[in-house]
Order: sequence, then C-alpha cells, then structure tokens
Amino acid sequence: MEYRQLGASGLKVPVLSFGTGTFGGGGNFFKAWGNTQADEASRLVHLCLEAGLTLFDTADVYSQGMAEEILGKAIIGLRNRILLSTKATFRMGDGPNDFGSSRFRLIKSCEDSLRRLKTDYIDIYHMHGFDGNTPVEETLSALNDLVQSGKIRYIACSNFSGWHLMKSLSVSERYGWSRYIAHQAHYSLLSREFEWELMPLALDQNVGTIVWSPLSAGRLGGKYRRGQPIPEDSRIAQGGGEGPEAPQDFFYSLIDALDEVAAETGKTVAQVALNWVLQRPTVSNVVIGARNEEQLKQNLGAVGWNLTLSQVKKLDAASDRPPVYPYWHQRKNLALNPLPDFYGKLK
Repeated sequence: MEYRQLGASGLKVPVLSFGTGTFGGGGNFFKAWGNTQADEASRLVHLCLEAGLTLFDTADVYSQGMAEEILGKAIIGLRNRILLSTKATFRMGDGPNDFGSSRFRLIKSCEDSLRRLKTDYIDIYHMHGFDGNTPVEETLSALNDLVQSGKIRYIACSNFSGWHLMKSLSVSERYGWSRYIAHQAHYSLLSREFEWELMPLALDQNVGTIVWSPLSAGRLGGKYRRGQPIPEDSRIAQGGGEGPEAPQDFFYSLIDALDEVAAETGKTVAQVALNWVLQRPTVSNVVIGARNEEQLKQNLGAVGWNLTLSQVKKLDAASDRPPVYPYWHQRKNLALNPLPDFYGKLK
C-alpha cells in the first residue's frame, strides 16, 4: 500500500481508507448504504489491515452513532495499528445545540465519539460541513483546545466551499492555532467540480484531499449499462444516493470510455474509476466503502498499478463538462489562471 503525506502535516496516510457509512444500517438513508454489524465489521477491518489499509473513516451522524460504536468494537486490540478519522457538525438530536460547530457542540461531540469508538484520541477530526451560524474563530479555538488536550491529533474539514476553507486557514494563521490539514471532498469522474476552485486552493495552501464517493454512490461501480434499468440492489434505487444526476447521454458515454479502459487494463470499471482519482493533484487518500468482503477486495485492487497517460486523457475527455461562471471565464485566460498539472507525474 502506498502512503502519502497529508497536506501541510507530517502525517502519512495510506492512499485508500475504509469508510464505515455501511456500518449500522440505521434509518432508510444509511440502510441503503449497507447494514454491516459487529462480526462482519471485524472481518472487513482485518482484511483492510492485511492489505496495508490502516485509515478508517467514520462520522457521528452515520446511523446516529451506530457506525462509530460498531467500528469501536471492531478495532479492540488494534488501536496502535490504525488511524481513526471521524466527523461532527450535522444534527445528532432534537435540541437547539445538537448540531453545528459551536464550542459547546464540538466538545460534547468529541467526547461522545471517543466513548463510542472506545479510544482516548482521534487522529483526524473533521468538520463535516461549514457552520455559518457560528463564528469561525469559535470553531477553530475549540478545535485547537481539543488538539492541545491530546484528544485530537489533526483537524480537517469536509464539504467546504473555497471561501469557507480559505477564511478558516486565515484565522488559524492569525492566531497560531491548528489548521485544517485536509479537506474531505466529493470528487469523481462523474463530478469534477472540485477541480474548479477547491483543487487550486488545495495546491496553493498545501491542503491534502481525502476523496469521498469516488464511485459517485455506485454509479461508476460497473453495474450501470445503457438501455438497462437501474439495478434494484444499488444505493440509488434504495434511496441512498447523493449528488445531482448527470445527463444520460453524458453518463453512458463516460461508462463506454470506462469499459474501453477496463478492457485495456484487465481491471474492473470500479478499479479504473478509483485509480483515475488517485492520480489527480492534491489527492492524498480515497475513501472506499464496501457492503461485503467481495466489494472490499475489488476496491483494494485499485492500487498497485497506474493508468497510462493516454488512458487518463481518454477518461478526462469523456468526463469533462463546461464549468459555471467564473470558471468558464478563467478557462479563457489560462495565461493568468493556469489549470493544475494533471499530467506532470505521468509524463
């Protein structure tokens, strides 16, 4: 397993992490993701470790804490071998302070996650989304205190816009507080909006990218075919999908390109789609999920090889879509706004 530096930190992480949104199956939304319970979770964790995957990603909101509890049981006796990542911000109760990133909420959320995970510290603690109701200074001051207390090793964010992240980095620099070392963001061949602003920001500020939903909620998993109905066992069909639907002609043209590259490489469509993400600038880690051992083993096969430059360019062309303003205007002035070098390390 390859390891990469995570942003402007000294922490090295495996290029794949295991996402535990499938643990617990609480509520219709997360039940569509999966319903993994303790015994199977333990087997999946051990399969990951055998492959060198040592980073496990969860969140308090996943099945309202059940995912953290199941992961906590699965890693008993293994804590010194793994890295733990969890998140807070989204609603966990009906009270007025049961959501958001206030000092009150974050201290309680961190303590609750530590208890459910059966650990004394969290390696990477994410703000699951930006809280526009709480001053950025309050959020970052609370996170810095949690780092100073030893309950958190590093802080990160998720689903931020460019100005959310840039303002947060500026505040951390101003006060000498811990800064976000990573941004967990939605990015895939089907959803490349991350490249418009967040990727250039990450390059400029040395923020590592941890990618969630690299297979676009299973759309790029190899089950979708032109002229065929959506698979009944898919997350989309069961109500667990996220993100806007792509135009059908665009989507199936991309699937055709993936099929071509999969045939050339002898890999699966899912492995090709994951490998493409792993070769993008700023990407330190890609979160993979699995409902069972077969899916996990297939996703683990996305590493240990690389697409060729010509294959990457073929997938780039098939997945490109015109950006919204001001990015389409900036594309007309590349001398002033050069795009990230997608191909430098492949030449």
